[in-house]
Amino acid sequence: MAAMLPYGRQSIDEDDIAAVAEALRSDFLTTGPRVEAFEAAFAQTVGARHAVACANGTAALHLAMLALDVQPGEVVIAPSITFLATANCARFVGAEVVFADVDPLTGLMTPETLSQALSRVGDRRLRAVLPVHMRGDTAELPALEALAASAGAVLVEDAPHALGSALRFGNSVERVGDCAHSAMATFSFHPVKTIATGEGGMVTTNDPALAERLRRLRSHGMIRPEGGDPWWYEMPEVGFNYRLPDILCALGLSQLAKLDRFAARRRALAARYHERLAPLAPLLRPAARPDWSDPVLHLMVALIDFPAVGKTRREVVEALKARGVGTQIHYIPVHTQPYYRERYGALDLPGANAWYERCLSLPLYPGMADEDVDRVVEALTEVLGG
Repeated sequence: MAAMLPYGRQSIDEDDIAAVAEALRSDFLTTGPRVEAFEAAFAQTVGARHAVACANGTAALHLAMLALDVQPGEVVIAPSITFLATANCARFVGAEVVFADVDPLTGLMTPETLSQALSRVGDRRLRAVLPVHMRGDTAELPALEALAASAGAVLVEDAPHALGSALRFGNSVERVGDCAHSAMATFSFHPVKTIATGEGGMVTTNDPALAERLRRLRSHGMIRPEGGDPWWYEMPEVGFNYRLPDILCALGLSQLAKLDRFAARRRALAARYHERLAPLAPLLRPAARPDWSDPVLHLMVALIDFPAVGKTRREVVEALKARGVGTQIHYIPVHTQPYYRERYGALDLPGANAWYERCLSLPLYPGMADEDVDRVVEALTEVLGG
């Protein structure tokens, strides 16, 4: 049998290894010059004024909530189709989560589903709305920003899937992470993401005060007052050890330099998938792409009508695995998790449920050959038609 194709994996070259080796031979393993260099390069890449590196994508979300000073009992809105961390970051600071439904064809929070969620906030104070750029396709940020602002809240983009993605409205092009419509955007550099540092995250913002607070909070809340003794530090508020080491920033810098190549390859693979999967409609359709979204896809999600196929999703997953094709599910609706079900009761979010019932993530990463896409589609054709 041919080698297993995972749903995602890192692309590490010899120059990445050399960059890390050079960092290991330097004087800095933890916080050193590569941290600021990675932050500066990342900010320039996405078009933001500031970028603050941190330990991982979950830490990035937690730092965003801390920087906004979200308080216990206040409310954060998050879509139900996302990873757990999007909702959990609100609970880390004692805030309550109101779950928004999603478009069942895109997996994205929409102005309509946000409006529905806003109606469930009640008389509590809403602080932030966390749209997720699901799969790499972009949420409709201008409309979401307007709705959030009308309720006295700001957007924090949860953007780990969308490094390199853009929004296009007429002649206007906005990059994910430029914070044109948000207070902050958060990213992850987990190995299956567009660039990898092993573990790692970033928060971008155009607000210098938020950037300063993010940097302070990622390092125990410490400051070094000007004019003090060289060893002196103070802690005005409690922070965390959410720093990203120089070693990992060395890898991040090397990977970031390849973003254009990675993005082009992901776009080409996605286009080939769309072309090759077309004959499988209506049993299978790729997740829909909004008109304004110009994505670098992190996930290639197929929506499959399993009842019409006559097989369960588990049967399809296992049959594909037997043919060397790895898959994954993105995601189990967060509102159905035991913790949130116990806290908020059963919620009726039909879009999220419909998405979950049909979604299946197929292999997508820059190291794939065109023939790998063909192999995946051939396996799908056999399994769905057999």
